[in-house]
Amino acid sequence: MTRVARTTADATLPLSGPAPDRGGRRLPRTLHPMAWWIWALALATAVSRTNNPLLLFLVLAVLGYVVSARRTEAPWARGFKYYLYLALTVVAIRVVFRAVFATGITPHDHFLFSLPHVPTPDWYAGIQIGGPVSLEALLSAATDGLRLACMLCCIGAANTLANPKRALRVLPGALYELGVAVTVALSVAPQLVHSVQRVVRARKLRAGSTKGRRALRGIVVPVLEDALERSLRLAAAMDSRGYGRAGTATRRSRRATGVLMLLGMCGLCAGAYGLLDATAPAFVGLPAMGCGAVLCVAGLRLGGRRVTRTSYRPDPWRLPEWAVAASGMVAAVLLFANLGYNPAELNPSFYPLTWPTLPLVPTAAILLAGTAGFLAPPPTPPTPHRLPTKAEPA
Repeated sequence: MTRVARTTADATLPLSGPAPDRGGRRLPRTLHPMAWWIWALALATAVSRTNNPLLLFLVLAVLGYVVSARRTEAPWARGFKYYLYLALTVVAIRVVFRAVFATGITPHDHFLFSLPHVPTPDWYAGIQIGGPVSLEALLSAATDGLRLACMLCCIGAANTLANPKRALRVLPGALYELGVAVTVALSVAPQLVHSVQRVVRARKLRAGSTKGRRALRGIVVPVLEDALERSLRLAAAMDSRGYGRAGTATRRSRRATGVLMLLGMCGLCAGAYGLLDATAPAFVGLPAMGCGAVLCVAGLRLGGRRVTRTSYRPDPWRLPEWAVAASGMVAAVLLFANLGYNPAELNPSFYPLTWPTLPLVPTAAILLAGTAGFLAPPPTPPTPHRLPTKAEPA
């Protein structure tokens, strides 16, 4: 009777939500996947505003903290380190290209080394291959690569924290066919990570001693085959459950939806260009982005009428989702507003070579984005598999 009473009491607890338990702590649940994507994309937008290495390293620290604090035990939740490896590769490639395609050196630069100069024809005179390389040029290339690496890590954090399959359930009806393809594409990277772990574990069990380049063929082929097979299996399962069906729509409504979406996307692109370029006309910035957003919403509403579907146990959008999304959005707005700090501090120059400063407001904005690590509810722990005892049935 005691075991049955305890099980019945536990069954009355809510399945999701930040409701506190008897000890005053929040119950573990899975955060809405779109909240993580909004937070990560907003932080990537903030990163695109600066190439200050101190702020970029701070963004990497915030991403590492949030991922380590709120990731689940799913296979795709273990792949953030692979995004870090890819980020290091991006920085290295950027530095190598800057060293090979040198732009010359001034008398005030710090000379490091010189590469063999390759003469180029007259029609290729704007590009110089080889020559002297300065410390300032390599540092500038490293910061540019670090900014791209941080944006890549933001997308990797979203892939690590959000379930790509659950994100499909909240897409608008007009994007449902596209969402199927996007979900299958997004699941390839997590499946690659999971396949790498499975193949490496299998090689250890078989006492495989081959390492380095010799082991590459024995790992890459099974990994690619397994990841592709899993993605195709996911697509087949989604197709058998009715995902991506076109529904009943006339040719006129489809054309209207396409025109509205195309004009809306053009407006969003023009608005983004106007916000990033200070010399652009005023009407190209926020007005164009607002008109584009309105057209996109109208296209989504019009196209969503032809697809009707139900969702089993939909993900709730509650206060933690608002808090996580707002923390990233506020960080992006503060870095674009240029209020309370000198905009030149976001993009320091290495000519001459000086140590960059750490502006207070952008630092506080990035740390505010890091509050998502404890604003989000704790993830659901994995269910332990326990063998039945002799006193209870199997």
